[in-house]
Amino acid sequence: MEVELAVKMLGLLLAIGAIAGILAGLLGVGGGVVLVAAFYYAFQTLGYDSLQLMQICLATSLATIVVTSIRSVVGHHKRGVVDWHILRTWAPGIGVGAVIGVYTASILTSASLQLVFGCLALAVGVYMAFGRPDWRLGTEMPKGIVRSLLSPSVGFLSVLMGIGGGSFGVPLMTLYGRRMHEAVATAAGLGVIISVPSVAGFLFMPIDPSSRPPYTIGAVNFAAFGVVIIMTFVTTPLGVRLSHAIDPAPLRRIFAVFLILVALNMIRKVLY
Repeated sequence: MEVELAVKMLGLLLAIGAIAGILAGLLGVGGGVVLVAAFYYAFQTLGYDSLQLMQICLATSLATIVVTSIRSVVGHHKRGVVDWHILRTWAPGIGVGAVIGVYTASILTSASLQLVFGCLALAVGVYMAFGRPDWRLGTEMPKGIVRSLLSPSVGFLSVLMGIGGGSFGVPLMTLYGRRMHEAVATAAGLGVIISVPSVAGFLFMPIDPSSRPPYTIGAVNFAAFGVVIIMTFVTTPLGVRLSHAIDPAPLRRIFAVFLILVALNMIRKVLY
């Protein structure tokens, strides 16, 4: 790997990690939504565009979520706000969905995954922009057949977006009457359930060595993983402090618009 290319890659990854950490602390946004798109544009800019580029982006994002989710759920558990009953009852279905998601990602092309990511990110962005905290579908989390359908769907869709439990888990729990801080805390646990089995699967995914970025094992790029984890540990506390100094609600709407634009651009690049 040429020195100039290595320096450029390091610079891009440092910037990605710093921004992802600040946004996570400031807005409570799952880093995966930011990281997948950022990894895609960074690796493409560095010349590593391939038919399996999105698989690498999804896998690397989920690898970072293993670390950040464990750290988050431990912190929330100390405050006593993790709903372990939800985690126990929803974990089997979510885990199955995550495994199916890895298999699906392995057989789809990068362009197909771009389209899936774009459509799902568009839905997340629209919900962030227009969703209201008082919306309700019920007062208790679904059970029985409804849970059996929803739980694998959460795991499956999260893997295809390279995200943890926040983007789908938090809205789902708040729509069924869970308080926001409990939903966020419990969603961190969902992130562990989603990311651990999916990363294990992605590590064994065959990727063409000639088209993958350096330091990639299976579909996980460990250079990006290491740099981003370090930077998020540094910058997430800064985002948290900023969230207490300013009103994050307008920034959340701005981020929602940004996410919608990123999603539409990904869809445009696939279709045109």
